[in-house]
Amino acid sequence: MTGTAVVLRRTAERYRACGRFAYGYVAGKLRHDPVYRMLLSLAAQRPFGTVLDIGCGRGQLGIALLDAGAATTVYGFDWNGAHLRQAQKAAADLPFQAAQRDLSQPQDFPSADTVLLVDVCYQLDTDAQMRLLRAAARAAGSRILIRTADPARGLRSKVTRALELLGRRFWPHSGAQVNARPLAELAGALDQAGFTTTQTPCWQGTPFANVLLDGRRVTG
Repeated sequence: MTGTAVVLRRTAERYRACGRFAYGYVAGKLRHDPVYRMLLSLAAQRPFGTVLDIGCGRGQLGIALLDAGAATTVYGFDWNGAHLRQAQKAAADLPFQAAQRDLSQPQDFPSADTVLLVDVCYQLDTDAQMRLLRAAARAAGSRILIRTADPARGLRSKVTRALELLGRRFWPHSGAQVNARPLAELAGALDQAGFTTTQTPCWQGTPFANVLLDGRRVTG
């Protein structure tokens, strides 16, 4: 078993105290969603330091980073108070804090070394997601990582949109939208905020059109 697999297993175990459903959901996400392994790999190369996890849900990403020693502190923000309570329960002995926020509204986040926006932007209308992106960029001291859906991936994009719309009947998210913006639009906003951005597919083993934008703040 790899080090990453051990971290993900330990993270999932923390949610047993949160109930069967929460444990099953988190364990499934950690097992099947490639974003966790990708971000843990990036953080192993260059630790994230203080982290803002915007749209953190039940907090499993931040907890995994803390368990791996890849983050020093994590501050999670989400609209769902029940999920945040589960996150805080699972992270009881870790430097993890959470606050309830409506991410569709204007935000002013505290500063951090690294800011994470995983599967958040495309759930908002265009004005709200660009406003959130700018607020996140202001808070990011050195790095911002965004996982979003790419609307220009052909069949993958169509499948992603269809499944997101279908899933909203059963799994309501923080936003009422399935509004994936062109990656160039998001990267352009980061460029204006002083970041250079790379794009990497983040859909391994899934039918989705998910892509990771990795923004590094330009210094000097």
